[in-house]
Amino acid sequence: MNSSTIHHPVRSLGHMLGRAWVLPLCLMAGMDMAQAQDAWPTRPIKLLVGFAPGGSSDMVARLIATPLGERLGQPVVVENRAGAGGNIAADAVAKAAPDGYTLVLLPSGHSSNAAMKKNLPFDPVNDFAWVSTVTTYPLTLSVKPNSPISSFNDFIQRVKSEPNRYTYTSVGVGTAMHLVGEWLMAESGGVATHVPFKGGTAPMMELLAGRVDVMIDTMTTTAPLFKENRVRVLATTAPAGQNALPGVPSVADSFPGVVFDSWLGIAGTKGTPQAIVDRLNRELRAVLDQAAVKQRLIDWGGRPQANTPVEFRTRVDGEIRQLSRIVADRKIEAQ
Repeated sequence: MNSSTIHHPVRSLGHMLGRAWVLPLCLMAGMDMAQAQDAWPTRPIKLLVGFAPGGSSDMVARLIATPLGERLGQPVVVENRAGAGGNIAADAVAKAAPDGYTLVLLPSGHSSNAAMKKNLPFDPVNDFAWVSTVTTYPLTLSVKPNSPISSFNDFIQRVKSEPNRYTYTSVGVGTAMHLVGEWLMAESGGVATHVPFKGGTAPMMELLAGRVDVMIDTMTTTAPLFKENRVRVLATTAPAGQNALPGVPSVADSFPGVVFDSWLGIAGTKGTPQAIVDRLNRELRAVLDQAAVKQRLIDWGGRPQANTPVEFRTRVDGEIRQLSRIVADRKIEAQ
């Protein structure tokens, strides 16, 4: 008999016993993972915000943190990690353990950062587990109450007839406000000078002081000023025919397709178990359905808006592509 066909009872028995142990261990490991996901959360959850306390992102994070924690059975603790246009907080979550205990409230600036930055320390789409948007709101183009610019169409005529005579602000180079301004100039054929600031209230203060002509900012910043008659809003970037503010037209009424909804949304780390992502999505939807939360978001100029993880990811990916085209077409230097 060929030696290669000889069976060794002892060796075979050991091999069988070894294999007999593998299946239960695998089953036990699978059960432990499933039980951990079922038990989640068992400790407080961190919700990182990439901006300083008091800003719109921080306000929204604190608005939803308490009721979300109540529904999850563990506190959701807001932690501010300001800097780099929100990228410090985003990077911390991209590199966190994928266990659902470290989340981030991302702004739509996440997309414009991706379009403008040469080297990000993370993949802006693939390194995140997308949960849901929380609120969406258009951008606004505003002037001071006594500005000679009478309307949105008047502004467009002025920037076309007097190139570089007029200025518009944003909260920074490469932000959504900046890129929407560039997009509008491209569509209208006008030329206005971009004056960037480093966030905060500086754009508003410069506008009211008359040192800049038009402020492009979020509805959450502008709505309270509009209600107090401290600014006059020329247009919003809401879809055509949608009056986001009473009596205020949309840019898309004159330039179809120039639509931009800013957003805030929750994401976790790539690899977070789908069961945890789905639970977060479900509980967040319930929070956004609460009357008090809804009303506060509306008062801040936004619309409560949840979506599915797939829809959120698709939105961010599409937005990055769109803004990247604007950067390329307008020959804006990447940072």
